[in-house]
Order: sequence, then C-alpha cells, then structure tokens
Amino acid sequence: MDAVTYPDPLVIRFIEEHVVPVKLPHDSKPWADDYMVKWTPTLITANGGGKEHHRTVGFLPPEEMIPSILLGVGKVHFDADRIDKALGFFDQIVEKYPKSDSTAEAIYLKGVCQYKSTHNAKPLKMAYERLQADYPTSVWTKRAYPYRLL
Repeated sequence: MDAVTYPDPLVIRFIEEHVVPVKLPHDSKPWADDYMVKWTPTLITANGGGKEHHRTVGFLPPEEMIPSILLGVGKVHFDADRIDKALGFFDQIVEKYPKSDSTAEAIYLKGVCQYKSTHNAKPLKMAYERLQADYPTSVWTKRAYPYRLL
C-alpha cells in the first residue's frame, strides 16, 4: 500500500482530516501481540483509548481505503452511542461510495442507527430491502434477513 494507496492525494487528505494514523512494523512488540496482528497490512480503527472497533486485513486500493476508514470511524461513534455522528459516517459511505465493499455493512448499520434513534423497526426492514436489491450476495444481506419480517 506504500506504493499505491498511501501516496494517493485523496487518501492523504482524508487521513489528515479524519484520523490520527499510526504506522508500525508488523512485528512491533507489544502492539502486534496486543492487537493480534498476523498479516500485513492490517488496518485497525481504534478509539482514543486504543479499543479496536474495525479491522481490515490485506491490501486496499485508494478507492476502498476511504470508505473503510469511514466505516471504522462510524463504528467508533456507534459503539460509543453517538448514533447521530455514526449515522453521518455511514451516510457518507452509502452516498459517495455505493460500489465499495464497505457499503453493504454501512447500509446495515445505518438501519440499526435509525432504529436506535426512533425505536421504529421500519428502517431495519428498509435496510434489508436495499441490501437485497443492491447487494444480494453480501453477508450483511444475510444478517439483515430477519428484518424482512418487520
């Protein structure tokens, strides 16, 4: 990723604006053990206390790096019950990166956020319907399958 993804101007700007990047060799101790890094590259999105919220293993091209980071940051907010902030990150993925590998998960989590905000099950069903229509083979469509009954 050093030759292709990290030097990309859009990736550089995005990282500078949204995260505090830390790059370590795969065998850095104790970090590699603490985070169970077994392959390089391993990209981990953690909160300010170092708790992991999202992980990507393997090469990502520039067009996948930004949605993956957005997903990770959204999950940090989601896990901290900052639902409106999380929803903003998931919305960005869905709107700006509809062909990304991160989009199906973002749609799923967007439905969950909307449900948590309103306690109305309709967003869960809508998430399933969107996933079924646009990402029928995604694991996130399978996970949302029960929502079809709502």
